[in-house]
Amino acid sequence: MSEHRRKPPQPQGGGRAATRRGQAGSSSGRRAAPRGATGSPSDSYGSGPSGSEGEERPYGGRAEARRAAQRGAGSRRRAAEPARGGRRAAPGGPGRGRGRSAPPTKKRFIDYPRAGKYGAARWVPSWRLVTGTFLAFMGGLVAAAGIGYAMVGIPKQQDTALAQNNVFYWSNNKQMASTGGQTNRQLVSNSEIPKAMKDAVVSAENASFYEDNGIDPAGIGRALLNMARGGETQGGSTITQQFVKNTYLSQEQTLSRKFKELFISIKVGQKMSKDDILAGYLNTAYYGRNAYGIQAAAQAYFGVDAEKLIPSQCAFLAAVLKGPNFYNPDGGVGANATEKANTKRAKERWSWILDRMVEVKRMTPADRAKVGDFPTLKKQTSNLSGQSGYLIDIAKEYVAKKAGLSPEDLEKGGYRIYTTFDKQKVNELAAAVEKTEKSFLDPKKREKDKYVQFGGASVDPKSGAIVALYGGAGYNKGHYSNNANTLGVPVGSTWKPIVLAASMKYGTYQTNGKPLSPLAKYNGNDLLEIKDQNGDPIMGDNGKPFRQKNEGTTAWGDVTLRKAMEQSINSPFAQLGIDVGLSRTQEMAKDMGISPAFFDKANIRNVSFSLGTSTPSAIRMADAYGAFANDGKHFEPFSVTKVIKDGKQLPGFEKPEEEDAMEPNVANNVTDVLENVVKNGTGKKVADIGFPVAGKTGTTDENKSAWFVGYTRELSTAVTLFRTDPAKGKLLSMNGTGGVPSIHGGDIPAQVWKDYMVEAMKSWDTPEPFPEAQPIGEIINDTPTPSAIPTPTETEEESPSPTPTPSESLTSPSPTPTETCGEFDWQCNNANGGQNGGSDGGTTTSPTPTETETDNSGGNANGNGGIFGGSSG
Repeated sequence: MSEHRRKPPQPQGGGRAATRRGQAGSSSGRRAAPRGATGSPSDSYGSGPSGSEGEERPYGGRAEARRAAQRGAGSRRRAAEPARGGRRAAPGGPGRGRGRSAPPTKKRFIDYPRAGKYGAARWVPSWRLVTGTFLAFMGGLVAAAGIGYAMVGIPKQQDTALAQNNVFYWSNNKQMASTGGQTNRQLVSNSEIPKAMKDAVVSAENASFYEDNGIDPAGIGRALLNMARGGETQGGSTITQQFVKNTYLSQEQTLSRKFKELFISIKVGQKMSKDDILAGYLNTAYYGRNAYGIQAAAQAYFGVDAEKLIPSQCAFLAAVLKGPNFYNPDGGVGANATEKANTKRAKERWSWILDRMVEVKRMTPADRAKVGDFPTLKKQTSNLSGQSGYLIDIAKEYVAKKAGLSPEDLEKGGYRIYTTFDKQKVNELAAAVEKTEKSFLDPKKREKDKYVQFGGASVDPKSGAIVALYGGAGYNKGHYSNNANTLGVPVGSTWKPIVLAASMKYGTYQTNGKPLSPLAKYNGNDLLEIKDQNGDPIMGDNGKPFRQKNEGTTAWGDVTLRKAMEQSINSPFAQLGIDVGLSRTQEMAKDMGISPAFFDKANIRNVSFSLGTSTPSAIRMADAYGAFANDGKHFEPFSVTKVIKDGKQLPGFEKPEEEDAMEPNVANNVTDVLENVVKNGTGKKVADIGFPVAGKTGTTDENKSAWFVGYTRELSTAVTLFRTDPAKGKLLSMNGTGGVPSIHGGDIPAQVWKDYMVEAMKSWDTPEPFPEAQPIGEIINDTPTPSAIPTPTETEEESPSPTPTPSESLTSPSPTPTETCGEFDWQCNNANGGQNGGSDGGTTTSPTPTETETDNSGGNANGNGGIFGGSSG
């Protein structure tokens, strides 16, 4: 490289120092000359070779001159700033700054952060930026709305006929049943829909229908806000929006779907007449009873064509549109959708709609007065036979809860639902019920045999899976209430093991919170005076001490809790419940999966609460006892393992997590006590079953219900028997049913339980034995007290029972029977626990001497227990 191209060394005083000198000079008001202009040797870095380049050339040329000019301008601006109130010069004076000045700012399309501003002012947008952004946003919305409007089409009523079935599968993945689909979907023209029907729906749902533009911005805003917050979704607010929703086959609850429905609603409002929109809505709406459209609904509820509906019937169908699950008098899914509750809601809304029609001038007061009473409904029919209807209802309830769907949305179909139900065990439980029912009941011969109902459920204790249930005779036979999931049948003495478990977990006031032993002794005499934790008598409404009645007048004296459970004596458990604390028993019940919704609210603070006035369903009782079978571990009952929609598996159907209800040794000690009930007490009907079992009988006042709940390590099963008044839904006494004076849990329910479990347990080659219980807790009241036979002051229809000696034997069995009896001869002196092994205590009155109904909520046995949600907790 030639020497004149090599970069010359920088002389002393060049570079940054020169820049600072230039800045200092500029700051004094003089413009710096280009390097070399003064002729000083120090002004240049050197010259070219002598005689080869001519005169010397200043370093940097025009570029350096421009930079010097810029530095001078910057210096003048900084010098002027203090006078303008601007920023002060850097400490040390203008000649002390470091670095080069910033280059001139280029003009940007979006001036943000703002140039030429300092501090917070840089981040405050200008009015030009705000206005421009707003106009751009609005323009984008208009463009998006135009595109969205152009892309959507007007829905067709005929498309709803293409809706898919819901398909349900057994636990082995084989199809159980399918529902929905094209069944019961009929379209009629606008002229075939009565004016009264149109007026009723418009009055009730969208009084401004004929004047509005088809959308409700406020309602849409609420729905979008609720979805953004993760809350429940909301439907459209206008009839137009509801029509669009009904014809939108995708059930995804997403923002994109809501926006699409909005554009469709706008387009429908512009392209279709109001009459056609209303007819489309009535033709596509779901009315319950698997009826889609006004024509199918008219046939399903009244057996007439739509054009022949009268105003009273029209008002009813308009009421059902509010939500068939809660307004169909047949009942629906969930604890709040009972037949009784739905009927009440339907009548109230029916009456309100008629009054509303008068209010909005769509019916005259004179015509309203002619309507008459609530219309008579046609008896419901169903193609689902056997247990299918009950199994499907349980599965639908679970899916609706877990997937966040309404029952109406679920009815639109397209779901593949895989259940926990074992087909073989379902059939075995039904066969066990039918065998006993056929042998024991004769409704044609005995009036007391009418209206007797069975219910049952079987749960896997190690997972919570519901493997079998018995809900009734079948939908096809007109029985729509699921007896496996009823709300309103008191469980009686099957509640006592929960009280015992609470005493082992929490202790009593006498043990200062230390566990209580099942060998602790309590007075078992009839008409025992119950005392509070201060030792004072609990007073009745008449001002006298409350005395707990047993079923018989036997003077048991002091008995261990083990013996009291064996013979199902009421008085020891009535006092134990007070000693432990009723709230502690309630906590134990909740830990075992029994919701407070099932507690008897009338007696929740009374002595009788400990004796089983609460009303859990058969499913809940089987699941609760499963905690005893599974070393104190509890699983929530579940009925669905997987749901697939549009080829994708829905989230939220993982198996329930294990929870600790109690310590293993508490569960094992309760099991030991309940094994003794089967061997020597009221449950001896199942003693010869051939494998380890534990269980408890339960009977309520006047024999209105009877239970047997028992378990092995593999299965926990509950069976209930009750009798109801079909008109009022009240529980009726079963005294005299089957031709015997009274029914107990150790009788018919125990026989059904045994017949089922003998078959169901064949799935296991060797049933697992129960763990051995280790000694637990403190033994109190071990000093015997004299026994006496008190004079009865109350009367109750008594059932035959022996008079055992007050002396206690924990392990010796009852005397061997000396005669052979028929299977259903309940009064025979064999190993019948309900009559001869010690009578089941039964549910008695509350702490007040006044007799009260033991059935919860008026004794309605036909309610849905709501095990997966709703008010069931």
